[in-house]
Amino acid sequence: MIIVFGSVNVDFVTRVDAIPRPGETVLGPFYDVIPGGKGANQALAARRAGADVALAGAVGRDPFADIALTLLKHEDVDLSATEKVDAPTGAAFITVDAKGENAITVASGANAEARATSLAKHTINDKTILLMQREVPEREQIIAARMAKQKGARVILNVAPAGAIADELAALIDVLIMNEHEAAVVAYGMGFPTDVPETHARMIAEARKLTTIVTLGAEGAVGWTDGVRRHIPAFPIDVVDTTAAGDAFCGAFAAALDRGFGFTSALAHGVAAGSLTCTKAGAQPKIG
Repeated sequence: MIIVFGSVNVDFVTRVDAIPRPGETVLGPFYDVIPGGKGANQALAARRAGADVALAGAVGRDPFADIALTLLKHEDVDLSATEKVDAPTGAAFITVDAKGENAITVASGANAEARATSLAKHTINDKTILLMQREVPEREQIIAARMAKQKGARVILNVAPAGAIADELAALIDVLIMNEHEAAVVAYGMGFPTDVPETHARMIAEARKLTTIVTLGAEGAVGWTDGVRRHIPAFPIDVVDTTAAGDAFCGAFAAALDRGFGFTSALAHGVAAGSLTCTKAGAQPKIG
């Protein structure tokens, strides 16, 4: 089973010719309101990839909570550990340009109230995978990871949004997943001066004694585990929207591990899911 401890948002998405620069206003023809949040996205991706999935997190007591949880309920993701709090449901404001690239601002809202204690509603053992991102408090992630490791579970952290990782959390992680920018942020925080994302991943893996993956967009993904490099190329596709591609990768990768696939095969499942997600607009509705 996969337990995702992470964020739940409602996404406001608009398409524009170009993402605005500081101080600039641009007009979009319309906007969509759809379920999102990295935790919810990855839970949905793992579920659609065939895994039994539970989501631990927090939403508000507002109408946006129903929108945010709609697809998760439809796909039978276990939401018994997703709690309602007094803060508003988290929201993301996403601008997508003509090339499919995006810029995202997230208002944490209820996600800042997510607590690791909610994981106690589920049985955790050596067959469990705990999948986390960085849109809930790091102090709670440390508690959740410690709970999982004490029960023999594997812990996967997606470093999104980018940021330095506390040593206490890093010591509890089995697999670290990053895109190029995130890998650079983590590497620079550790004093590694290289500008090559793949080298970032290798150095982090060696220094932290864990498995690292760096996703490389059109170049696929590279994984480092036990000093061995694995590379899976991306599918040749026409990119429509890159939103949630990283989340699709993480969910499908975790689901493949949960089903017993080895690291390289799981990496391939993640790349396939991430590539295909880029061929449609939006976030959760296109995942899987």
